[in-house]
Amino acid sequence: MSASTSHDTLAHGTHAHPNPDAHGDGHDHGTRRTYLIGFALSVILTAIPFWLVMADVISDTMIATIVIMGFGVVQIFVHMVYFLHMNTKSEGGWTMMAAIFTIIVIVIALSGSLWVMFHLNTNMMPGHIMNPADLI
Repeated sequence: MSASTSHDTLAHGTHAHPNPDAHGDGHDHGTRRTYLIGFALSVILTAIPFWLVMADVISDTMIATIVIMGFGVVQIFVHMVYFLHMNTKSEGGWTMMAAIFTIIVIVIALSGSLWVMFHLNTNMMPGHIMNPADLI
């Protein structure tokens, strides 16, 4: 029984981790420090726009919207780097390449859609001017 016990210990000692592919596979695993940094940045990037709106710091709504959306974009990148571990080291850089490709496709689709909608509005209703008095 002791021989089989030492054999089982040795066999399990080489694969002590329940998932033998979990380490050394090219993935960038986060540490407690990186998760805390990501959490702190996320809280800050949420609190600042909340404060901007609640304290009415920026009176122009268009500028306030652009600033808040800028904070949202920065927060997306914080989540991608600190929580999804998307960087150039992980999986040989393929996760970052996939993220860049996805961002490019989304930008093309959104800008193309906005361009089409703007030109449809301009070309389909060239002489139409909307007056609030016409609606009554």
